[in-house]
Amino acid sequence: MSDKFASKENSSNMSSPMGHGPGRRMGFNKPKDMKSTLRKLGKYLSKYNGLLILTVIFILLSSVSMIAGSYFLKPLINKYIIPGDFSGMAKMLLLLAAIYSLGAGASFAYARIMVHISQSTVFDLRKDMFDKMQGLPLKFFDSNTHGDLMSRYTNDIDTISQALNNSLAGIISSVITFTGVIIMMIVLSPLMILVTAVMLFLIFFLSKIIAKKSKHYFSMQQAKLGYVNGYIEEMIEGQKDIKVFCYEEKAIEEFNSRNEELRKAATNAQTFAGLVMPVLGNMAYLNYAVTSSVGGILTILGILDIGTLVSYLQYTRQVSMPINHVSQQANMILNALAGAERIFDIMEKNDEVDKGKITLVKVTDEKSGFACETQENTECWAWKVKLEYVEEDLVPLKGDVKLENVDFSYIEGKPVLKNVSLFAKPGEKIAFVGSTGAGKTTITNLINRFYEIQSGKITYDGIDVREISKESLRRSLGIVLQDIHLFTGTVADNIRYGKLDASDEEVVQAAKLANAHEFIKHLPYGYETMLSGDGANLSQGQRQLISIARAAVADPPVLILDEATSSIDTRTEKLIEKGMDKLMEGRTVFVIAHRLSTIRNAKAILVLEDGRIIERGSHEDLLEQRGRYYQLYTGQAELN
Repeated sequence: MSDKFASKENSSNMSSPMGHGPGRRMGFNKPKDMKSTLRKLGKYLSKYNGLLILTVIFILLSSVSMIAGSYFLKPLINKYIIPGDFSGMAKMLLLLAAIYSLGAGASFAYARIMVHISQSTVFDLRKDMFDKMQGLPLKFFDSNTHGDLMSRYTNDIDTISQALNNSLAGIISSVITFTGVIIMMIVLSPLMILVTAVMLFLIFFLSKIIAKKSKHYFSMQQAKLGYVNGYIEEMIEGQKDIKVFCYEEKAIEEFNSRNEELRKAATNAQTFAGLVMPVLGNMAYLNYAVTSSVGGILTILGILDIGTLVSYLQYTRQVSMPINHVSQQANMILNALAGAERIFDIMEKNDEVDKGKITLVKVTDEKSGFACETQENTECWAWKVKLEYVEEDLVPLKGDVKLENVDFSYIEGKPVLKNVSLFAKPGEKIAFVGSTGAGKTTITNLINRFYEIQSGKITYDGIDVREISKESLRRSLGIVLQDIHLFTGTVADNIRYGKLDASDEEVVQAAKLANAHEFIKHLPYGYETMLSGDGANLSQGQRQLISIARAAVADPPVLILDEATSSIDTRTEKLIEKGMDKLMEGRTVFVIAHRLSTIRNAKAILVLEDGRIIERGSHEDLLEQRGRYYQLYTGQAELN
């Protein structure tokens, strides 16, 4: 377990063997300002303004054709059906057929355009969110579950896609249709519109109440869904630990609790969504019945003619349709906005800060000792210093690392490192020993600038690491972690992660250096064997060997081995010992190890406890001191 997680566990007094503290929970957050979310989403849609204008034109044609078709019922009845003019009636029916055909064609056109706009928009959203995540600091991923982050790419993106595909154009169409129908109803009968207005007021009032409740519960549903997904993923990844610690019942209990919260939120959301059709549908029927009765009386009294009544009743049916449609689509829109808020929440996170101006460049190394920058693929590197107070210069990359009075904490007020000072000259092997949470991994994280120190100074070849760009800094470092991650691809591809432009010969040479070549060549397709599921078809030791080969192909001047052999059995460890010695030769190496036998040849061994260096020296020096290291080495004490 890394120091940061150990620190978090200690601070939250977690008793669960799986380490689920409060920091891992997703509390329900109320949605942000809807106007703000709409404005941000509108920026993505604005890329397609031309297509959106064309869509509105087609929607307008579709809506006008439907409105006009209903109006022509008045002359059809009054001028042709009642007088018995069948020739004129046939012509009027042909005109209606043409109008409705135009409307159908326009509906098909705008639907197709909206599919293109929606898919392009979610493509942009998905791309921007992925790009954004690549620039976020490591702390962000430590404080968010993978399942919750994945749900933003799946559930939240899907809701936006569905809303743009089905709802946006539908709502625009409904607004245009509703406006047009109201205008035509006023034209047909200003008296009858008063009856319609009363009924519409009731429909709008009920819609507002349902929409308000739907917004709340659909937002909660999205949050709880990510909450459950994150837990499921964590449990699937930790199945071995669950079985080892007999955690099954507790895992089921926790899942049932989270699943119940999702069920309640989803039930409430779907309940209010299900109210829309019955409530508004019955209100529409009531509106039609009242209007028919009043219209019938006015027709008997001679105030209305039959054609006007029929057209008006047709509009009465149509006037409630847009309201029903908007109410139905409002749930999807609200769901999409809840998802969009979660996506934009990621977009608004602060990027990893990098103010470093010093970069790593390739240089020639002539016999005279004078080096100059080159584009050739040399094995020599230098820091290109270009600061306001220093003339441009090239500082040879050697691997001289120094920490001076460094203080650091992951959580404010809970220090992990306290006034730590150490140095590693080029080619020296420095080892860290200490209990979990003592600060070993934290030191290497700070050298990489995965986190920034609160006080003190870290220098690399005499340069403050904060002056070096993070990309250049990390390119100069090779890391072999305890927790290995292999990507979907061939064995060669996974080794080549250490150096993307490495040739096949370099990949093989790196594998030989790590003593991975022998087992790789016996795989079904050798270096072209496909790995998937994080290398599930390999043993833990084999996965670790590939990780070591990945560091070897990078050929870095500084190497960090974070419990690199912890997952390798004693026999495998002996096989790679010579290879590791070759890999470390001429390099500055920081080693974190629980097996003290692997660090006896270190230039200096630093013993850490509670964020402080309590002992330092060579293996022999520390044994002579008969302190903490002596107790650990002789078995009088154990690492916690």
